[in-house]
Amino acid sequence: MKKTSLKIVFNGLVGALVLTSCTDLQVNEKDSIVIESTGSGFTAGNPTELLNGLYNDLGVYNDQGNLYSLGQHTSGEMIPPTRGVDWGDNGVWRTLHAHTWDATHSQILNAWNALNSRSYRCEQLLASSPSPVQAAEAKALRALFMHHVMDLWGQVPRRTVDQGVEALPMVMSRSEAFDFIVKDLEEALPNLPKLGPAPINARASKAMANTLLARLYLNKAVYKSAKPEGPYTFDKADMDKVVKYCDAVAADGFALDADFFNPFTAGLSTDKIFTDLQGTPRNRWMMTMHYDQGGFPAEKDGPWNGFTTLAEFYEKFEANDDRRHKAVGFNKGYGGLNKGFLIGQQFREDKTPIIDSRSKDPLVFTKDVPLAGAATNKGIRAIKYHPTDFGKYLILRYSDVYLMKAEAMLRGGDAAGALKMVNDLRKMRKATALATLTADAMWKERGYELYWEGVARTDEVRFGKFNRQYQDIVNLEPYTVLYPIPSTAIASNTNLKQNPGY
Repeated sequence: MKKTSLKIVFNGLVGALVLTSCTDLQVNEKDSIVIESTGSGFTAGNPTELLNGLYNDLGVYNDQGNLYSLGQHTSGEMIPPTRGVDWGDNGVWRTLHAHTWDATHSQILNAWNALNSRSYRCEQLLASSPSPVQAAEAKALRALFMHHVMDLWGQVPRRTVDQGVEALPMVMSRSEAFDFIVKDLEEALPNLPKLGPAPINARASKAMANTLLARLYLNKAVYKSAKPEGPYTFDKADMDKVVKYCDAVAADGFALDADFFNPFTAGLSTDKIFTDLQGTPRNRWMMTMHYDQGGFPAEKDGPWNGFTTLAEFYEKFEANDDRRHKAVGFNKGYGGLNKGFLIGQQFREDKTPIIDSRSKDPLVFTKDVPLAGAATNKGIRAIKYHPTDFGKYLILRYSDVYLMKAEAMLRGGDAAGALKMVNDLRKMRKATALATLTADAMWKERGYELYWEGVARTDEVRFGKFNRQYQDIVNLEPYTVLYPIPSTAIASNTNLKQNPGY
């Protein structure tokens, strides 16, 4: 029989790639999988090259849309105002904020494709005779990608390399996917390297796997619930596991950084557990800064004047909380750009007020900001990664681990121990100590520490805050705790079933 080569474009395990034009969004070719196959099945690749490719593609985390937008724009921390025609993009941003998305939403499709395609590349690596360490890293990365799919959609497709071209990927339920992901991480742990804090930590490690296991068990009640919207019952045995995994991360040398903004710089920080490898967090300042705050020599275009925070969220912070604001001073190219929340008059590097080139008025950021028809100065901006000292994008960090442990202790019955942990953190951040720690206060503390880091939606779901009323949210129906399976995915794989409500 003549050997023939068949190229298969494997988009998120489900079929055709759809590109929709919107602000700075595109699914790159690397989001699809091109594999060489023969009539008899899969052809193994070079495991080192495959693993390097997976690490190089961690840039899926630092895009301002897609995965990030699904985890952040749908929360009460961020609003994506349309300013004239800017950021209109056929409503893709506004519908995320208002919770009015549907199964044709471009960013829901793009995130689905990106995560599932990377998960399949882990399958390829595991079938290519990797070393024990490489296999462990592949399983840890597969767990990373799969856990997002489980969290966002509640169903996880999986294609194995021994399946024929015509075979449909099997689909795991949320509960089945939880068990599969936990097994991956538990099997990976013994062979993963023990890595401590470093300026760039872009390799799967024991600390990375333990962080994911802590996150999984903290959310186990959500993932195992018969009703995705809850209510959820948190088992003490699961919370004890969260504490165990968090302690294992600390044992590898990770700890809170006394300087809240230091983990987002290029320097060493005890907070950095897992970072991007190739990309930069440039999108994080470009997506929020005003057009006229640019001029940095490395930039070829000005900032995009996009996303802001809601006044309701900003006003939760105490004025003396270090996480709210840090004065940077005046620096070449970005003038008086500070860290934290930017509000009020903005300045150039010569200390003169910036004038909005469009309105010709002083550039004064205001608390109020409408979802549609916003003036160019409306909305409080947020800067964690600063263009003068940024490092790699943080995917997992210890502050999250620390607060996961405190939350698990609270849910597990040790309210006093959890309160001490939270107050130790608040003292470090110069915030007032709490007299008691409620679930509501625990949720707020995570917001103070982890704002704009893409975890807000998952937190809101776990705390029962996702379907609450706040500015410009329209749809409060409980089914929105899960996203719809993209229409093209269902058309390509009949093993997928659309989530209720869509």
